[in-house]
Amino acid sequence: MKGLRLYLPPFAPDSSGASSVLYELGGILVICDAGGCTGNVCGFDEPRWFTRKSAVFSAGLRDMDAILGRDDLLADKLASAAKKLDASFAGIIGTPVPSVIGTDYHALKRMVEKRCGLPVVAVDTTGIDLYDVGEEKAFLALFRTFTEERTEERTAERKGCVGILGATPLEVSDLDIQDRFEKILKKDGVRQVFCYGMGAGLEEIQQASNVEYNLVVSPAGLKSARYLEKTYGTPYRVGFPGAARLIPQVDFSGKRVLIIHQQVLANSLREEAEKAGASSVTVGSFFMMKREWMRPGDVSLTEEDDLKQLVKEGSFDLVLADEILEPLMDPDLPEFVDLVHFACSGRLGEWQ
Repeated sequence: MKGLRLYLPPFAPDSSGASSVLYELGGILVICDAGGCTGNVCGFDEPRWFTRKSAVFSAGLRDMDAILGRDDLLADKLASAAKKLDASFAGIIGTPVPSVIGTDYHALKRMVEKRCGLPVVAVDTTGIDLYDVGEEKAFLALFRTFTEERTEERTAERKGCVGILGATPLEVSDLDIQDRFEKILKKDGVRQVFCYGMGAGLEEIQQASNVEYNLVVSPAGLKSARYLEKTYGTPYRVGFPGAARLIPQVDFSGKRVLIIHQQVLANSLREEAEKAGASSVTVGSFFMMKREWMRPGDVSLTEEDDLKQLVKEGSFDLVLADEILEPLMDPDLPEFVDLVHFACSGRLGEWQ
């Protein structure tokens, strides 16, 4: 039945994904809601909330504020907060309320910048799409707002440096991902890694055009990578370094394998499985599936029944997926391996 969920929790919405991108960057983040969407971010969708401070606010919209579109009240609140906080920018994140009343984010951005004297990143999320749509919009808005022109001097300074695009806790299920990527990539001659939004701050985003290349680790980073390449000539690659460390000691030889995760990580694991002798590997996801990265047989999932049917008809010997998906597997499935995905289960992973 369409929309019926017996086992899976609701996935994080696009407003949570946008918040996740902006969370560590030292800005004032305002979620344009009456309080509920902000509660979801702080209570469920953002694991850093319990260990790392960030200025996340609700706009506190009331019925008449929403009906009359009182954007000036939001601008006044932000101006007041800007006087009390040492912030480098303001982020405005949409929810169903401004989406329904047709808020003009460009006008709101100009109004707030004039009142606050801070640059503003406005992300027109709806609260209806999934988290990775919000991540994609937020990354792109960040680079469009802050990234500076590529110069020979700065490019020389950033030689051997790599930018990581598309990493948030929802995607990588690990709060120390910058350090982990750096340890892995240094073996390939990389000098330093800048994981935008997870370890690397606003200064690194300003210099994002000057890195040797950007590495896209989830579908949410692709649009930004293309923007940086088209605008500044910064090349990009796609892949998830060290993906195999998430599933050590798995025997793939001769097996038909199904991998359910975000697409870049799943594709990286597919390559490892094929090297290890898997007879076939299918990738599926409940989230973004970029067509150019899909192979014949790959599946974009929407409902619980989609996954049930896929597993039933696929005759797989091995499924790699978050353990929250295990109840949807065929009872006769020979082998299931937990591949943690915070966006599905709210669990963080442990790398080997």
